[in-house]
Amino acid sequence: MPTTKATNRKQTPVFSGVLNYFPDAINEVARCSKIGNDQHNPNKPLQWDRAKSGDELDALMRHLSDHSIGPVDDDGQLHLAKVAWRAL
Repeated sequence: MPTTKATNRKQTPVFSGVLNYFPDAINEVARCSKIGNDQHNPNKPLQWDRAKSGDELDALMRHLSDHSIGPVDDDGQLHLAKVAWRAL
């Protein structure tokens, strides 16, 4: 059977393979995303302004390193939630 976009989608269990396994983590990352948006894009709809964020791997590593010092960032968000957001 040839591989199609529909076949690929059906073989990628986004809900049962990720969202259903990690609902608390996904919620924490979503909350982190909203708070970051409110900080960097005040009074604007949720969006990723890629012009303000070009160093994902460096930021990921900074938050991972900061987590080893203390789990919570100055804004009250978990460093590991920020790591996960950057990784995604």
